[in-house]
Amino acid sequence: MSASPQRTERLRRFSGVDIYPVTSASHSAGRGSLEILDAVLAGGAHIVQLREKELPMRELFELARAFRARTAAAGALLMIDDHVDLALATGADGVHLGQNDLPLAAARQLAPDLLIGASTHSVGDVVRAQASGADIINVGPVYPTATKQRTAAALGVDGVRAIIPHVHVPFSVMGGIKLDNIDPLLDLGVRCVAVVTAITAADDPAQATRALRDRMQRRVGDRAAAR
Repeated sequence: MSASPQRTERLRRFSGVDIYPVTSASHSAGRGSLEILDAVLAGGAHIVQLREKELPMRELFELARAFRARTAAAGALLMIDDHVDLALATGADGVHLGQNDLPLAAARQLAPDLLIGASTHSVGDVVRAQASGADIINVGPVYPTATKQRTAAALGVDGVRAIIPHVHVPFSVMGGIKLDNIDPLLDLGVRCVAVVTAITAADDPAQATRALRDRMQRRVGDRAAAR
């Protein structure tokens, strides 16, 4: 099924994303997710994913509405973790689905205009997600991470290198990525990096966002100049 004009425009905007902050109030050093959102937007992020596993749905709905208003004002994309209905109800740009969430094909039937992201941990996951219509693939975890329980084993840089040739849609990488270990991934050609605690737990989340974006842009520029 070809992408709708609205989804096509959202994909175009995603192509300009570098750092991809993901919220988690339980990993935000006592700060609320709206405070983190304001910081990442001030730091120049073009996308944010609302991921709050512990909130009741009514509270999550109200938080998502506030996220939508602020991201829209900033011209940033909003992705909702897990919940297609919440993404549709709040006018978000997309939904990110894990391996145990609603199947991608069913989500696409419900939401033809939304970007649909998919978590993947192996070549097989990537192939299946693309065949099911994922717009965006997230590959991970790259490094060990404490932000998810029962997560897959860390892939390492070599694992990411083995998966990349099989990815034929826009993709991000995620899992334990910090300023001091991001360069090997950028050297692989990664252009979109999703992070949680590298931003949410930082003393200054806005500055952490800027620092990660600067490192990514500088590294890409250095690679281009070396060709």
